[in-house]
Amino acid sequence: MSLIDALTLALRGVRRRFGRAVLTVVAVGLAATLLTALLIISRTAESRVLNQLSKGGPLAGIRVLPSAPGPQGVDVDNPQRGDDRSITDDTIDRIRAAPGVKAVTPLITVGVFIDPIGLPPGPERRGVRRFADGLVGIDLHRISKLPVALIKGRYPAVGSRTEVAVSESYIRRMGFDRKTAAGVLDSKVVMAAARSEADGTVTGWWFKATVVGVVAQDAAPGMGIMSQEIVREAYQWQLTGVDGGPVARPTTTYSGLFVEATALDRVGPVRVEISDIGYTTNASENIIESVTRYLHVVDIVLTGVGLIAVGIASLGITNAMLSAVRERRREIGVIKALGARDRDVLLVFLIEAGMLGAIGGVIGSMLGWGVARGVGEAVNRFLVGQGLSGVQLEVPATLIVGSIVGSTALALLAGVVPARRAARLSAKEAVDAT
Repeated sequence: MSLIDALTLALRGVRRRFGRAVLTVVAVGLAATLLTALLIISRTAESRVLNQLSKGGPLAGIRVLPSAPGPQGVDVDNPQRGDDRSITDDTIDRIRAAPGVKAVTPLITVGVFIDPIGLPPGPERRGVRRFADGLVGIDLHRISKLPVALIKGRYPAVGSRTEVAVSESYIRRMGFDRKTAAGVLDSKVVMAAARSEADGTVTGWWFKATVVGVVAQDAAPGMGIMSQEIVREAYQWQLTGVDGGPVARPTTTYSGLFVEATALDRVGPVRVEISDIGYTTNASENIIESVTRYLHVVDIVLTGVGLIAVGIASLGITNAMLSAVRERRREIGVIKALGARDRDVLLVFLIEAGMLGAIGGVIGSMLGWGVARGVGEAVNRFLVGQGLSGVQLEVPATLIVGSIVGSTALALLAGVVPARRAARLSAKEAVDAT
């Protein structure tokens, strides 16, 4: 029997039992869909997410804090005088010039008195009164590079002087939590930066902002974040107060810096450079190792789920092929009586199983790509909503081809036992059994 004859008989068998063939293709296709989708998602998580994290951003960031001033105190005209380690523009320039530094973002924190207005009524908010806290000013152009995550709403618009994103400590004080955080959106906050005057009185620099977002931030302690421009103005006004009054005068130009290293493996050396200059630092350089371990755990789980699907599909193929052997005993007997050898019958059934596997693999690979793309769109919407950059799905051609080849190989493997059983039937036994 030639290969063409074997192929013709296999196609004839598929057409005669079209319903069963469709079900077999569906079983293979579903397994291939699940496996392909899981592999695409897993590969993207490892090669894209981990790669992006390790190349910079918050995980490759270092927080630089000013050290306590020495006994000589602080000279406003020369903040670095004495033993203090105030952060100045000169500090920023020195750190920015250090090898391995990608960017330096200064942070300004000003102490303010806060008066919330326009909140919805509620018994838990009746006792809320004016309180004091810090307000953090940041460069809103670089907010995605800072350890600031959006919970509700949006970030203040770049250049806006009347928008604020409040912190979790603020919403808890107002009687909200993460689930109900949207309740503070569009409310107003009246703030005042206070300073001591020479005559012993206290005056305030008042400004009002609309709450546009709720954030979880680890850039600097404070009730919220605003544009650095207005916070700098409040700070400069506060700086002109006198020492020894009811309100303490600020002692440093910047409350801190967020230094972004060029890569995760540069965080350690950069921290050493900054420490040598004389500043306290902290970083999250070990987080990436935890992320890597968790990704490996996810890979194991996803692989296990995929293998279960593959096992179920292989059982379905085996069952379908065994049923085909039982139903086609007469056909097997006839072709053997006409001179077909055992290996010819074996070839017919393996071709049939391979065709079903290949078709199921093609359909499943395409569906798997579609499922992974849908998941990717959902993930990207979430990331964009959090103010982060989206993740591009990585779908290498080798993965698609491998899925198709793997489905075909799976079908061939599952069809070996039924095909061998068909091949071992003698012509007389096959005809008599019918």
